[in-house]
Amino acid sequence: MGYGFTVGDVEFLGSAGGAAALAAAAELPLTAASRLADVASVRGLVGAERAAAVLETAVLRRRAAGRIAAAAGWLFTDEAVQQASASVVAAHRAARLARLGAGAVHDVTCSVGSDLDAFAAAGLDALGSDLDPVRLAMARHNLRVTAARHRGSAAVVRADALSVVSRGAVVYADPARRDTHGRRTWRPSDLAPRLDHLVTVHNGRPLVVKSAPGLDFALVPWAAEVELVSLDGDVREACLWSAELATAGRRATVLSGDGGAWMVTDAEPDDCPVRPPGEWLVNPDGAVVRAGLVRHYGARHGLGMLDERIAYLTGDAPPPGIRAFRVLEHGHYTEKSLRAALHRHHAGAAEILVRGLDVDPNALRTRLKLRGDASLTVVLTRIGRTPTAFLCHAERT
Repeated sequence: MGYGFTVGDVEFLGSAGGAAALAAAAELPLTAASRLADVASVRGLVGAERAAAVLETAVLRRRAAGRIAAAAGWLFTDEAVQQASASVVAAHRAARLARLGAGAVHDVTCSVGSDLDAFAAAGLDALGSDLDPVRLAMARHNLRVTAARHRGSAAVVRADALSVVSRGAVVYADPARRDTHGRRTWRPSDLAPRLDHLVTVHNGRPLVVKSAPGLDFALVPWAAEVELVSLDGDVREACLWSAELATAGRRATVLSGDGGAWMVTDAEPDDCPVRPPGEWLVNPDGAVVRAGLVRHYGARHGLGMLDERIAYLTGDAPPPGIRAFRVLEHGHYTEKSLRAALHRHHAGAAEILVRGLDVDPNALRTRLKLRGDASLTVVLTRIGRTPTAFLCHAERT
């Protein structure tokens, strides 16, 4: 659960003395092996009363670095770091709202302000509210740190997400996705606040809700659009858009940390026939798969499906800018035939991808006992009822 910060801790950490202590703590190893020495060093700087807050903040900043742009100067709780939107994803959502002409946004679960900061940076007038006084104090600090980049306004107030305290603004919410035992949950009734309660309270207003990508979207019929978002190949979240803001039924948005972005929606053609294996295999981004848009993505790039129920695509030319698999050979899969094929290609290392078959890649790799100097990718799937193995070279197109 992490250290339990107090408002007094936040006040100290935001002071000149706290900033100096945090700068010194940032230079420490902060590893399990160095913990006793790190604690002694920080206690020597700020005393025993504040040492835990300083050390926890230094650790949390390090954990958030690379995901949250302003992490070096921000304050967090452990749970807030886990749930905070990555800066690239938050900026995408804020930019979309700005393009839709939102003007003002009320983040009713603002926590330490990661989304709130993105809304203000995109030129929106952003109001944040939360019930936790510690997180509100952290949000105020964090917004001051990044105020220079805000083109809109940002303010925070203490309020319940299930109370109406604003007018004329898009309502944004990021409910906590852990049950009472601290386990991750994907059921709308287990979210905090409950998703059905949130929708009822803010009925009639434009609503955007960040949720886990594993959510059963059949349970949120109010969401006119479901957007799956990935960042650098990792599916980060689903975003639910009410009818006032929806521009498609389903959308996959693929972002990269270097600023790249593309998307596909269910408004596009889906004429993607099943065809024999071609020169290349394409494993669509996870956001495309989870959004149910494999056929749409394949149709856009002139690809076909290996099997209508399996999310692998094939063709003679892969889409640009992705990691695709050039097929060296393929055939009916058995361990014996696969081992022989890898031996013919002098494979000493193999990435093993499995879809549609009950195969444990790690256990299989051990049993293959590879020897050689080549590195290949093995794709195990089925075509119809036939288990099929593909030996491939992974290439960046």
